[in-house]
Amino acid sequence: MSQPLSFAKTALSRPPIVDVSGLMSDDTAAQMRVAREMRLVCEDLGFLYISGHGVPDALIAAAFAASREFHALPLEAKMKLKMNTAHRGYMPLATSTIVTSSVAVVRKPNLSESLMVMHELPPDDPGVLAGDPLQGLNQWPAELPSFRERVLAYNHAVETLAKRLTRGVALAFDLPADWFEPHFRRPTTWLRLLHYPPQPPESPDDEFGSAPHTDYGFLTILAQDDNGGLEVRARDGGWIPAPPTPGTFVVNVADILMRWTNGILASTPHRVRNISGRDRYSLPFFYDPDMSCLVAPLPGVKGESNWAPVTFGEYVMERLDKNYAYRKKA
Repeated sequence: MSQPLSFAKTALSRPPIVDVSGLMSDDTAAQMRVAREMRLVCEDLGFLYISGHGVPDALIAAAFAASREFHALPLEAKMKLKMNTAHRGYMPLATSTIVTSSVAVVRKPNLSESLMVMHELPPDDPGVLAGDPLQGLNQWPAELPSFRERVLAYNHAVETLAKRLTRGVALAFDLPADWFEPHFRRPTTWLRLLHYPPQPPESPDDEFGSAPHTDYGFLTILAQDDNGGLEVRARDGGWIPAPPTPGTFVVNVADILMRWTNGILASTPHRVRNISGRDRYSLPFFYDPDMSCLVAPLPGVKGESNWAPVTFGEYVMERLDKNYAYRKKA
């Protein structure tokens, strides 16, 4: 039966690094070693760096370059792509406030702007035609002809990595490696091209690039630039830095995966304050299940469920409706 593994938890000064190259191999023993190591970290902190992930540096650099080019466009050009009802497009500075945060009372909007690119769908997709929640068309800047190609190449590579990590989660709970696949036949993916303008070091304590929060879904894979600013809340309530580390992504457990494991894996609060004095860019990729997927504790997880079963769609739409200005009724 899958229960929390016992190990000595020590105070961390930063999230640990796990080499996940074993998950990319056909070596079953190597896959299991990585899966168990990931589980140990995610039971405690819920955040880790991963190396050996197989995403080429050139793809990462191209995606960052595309993001910088987009955010350098005049506001008028960016506003032509203002967020649509399918949650795709440009979010101007200070238009999202994380009122659903379970770890802080958040009254100020995040000091960031972003372009949201979700799972790419054709115009004749049944969900698009029906106007189903989060099923719509991405928006692309006409001023940057190669932008779409670069962003989708990166998106594809990171989604492939996310699928491998998901197989690792299944193995870590003594399930078949493909156990999650039926729940991700039509995955919900989000690539957010984020820009954080610099904050003055003396800015108020309740002013954030991203206020303390947990992520909504399954797994987050984050590429960040060299400027730092990400902090993770440790079990003792203190905040530890997750600084840029060459050759790695930051990966964290999100709320739906925590619920699937009945709280064994931790969906950990995190925040961003950009006091570097420079513009900060990051590329979080959120890998989530089908909107219709019903989430209840995994087979073999003992104990009474801490949460009622919920579909991913119900869970995520409630949060989007409360946190984003464009979704609020006038």
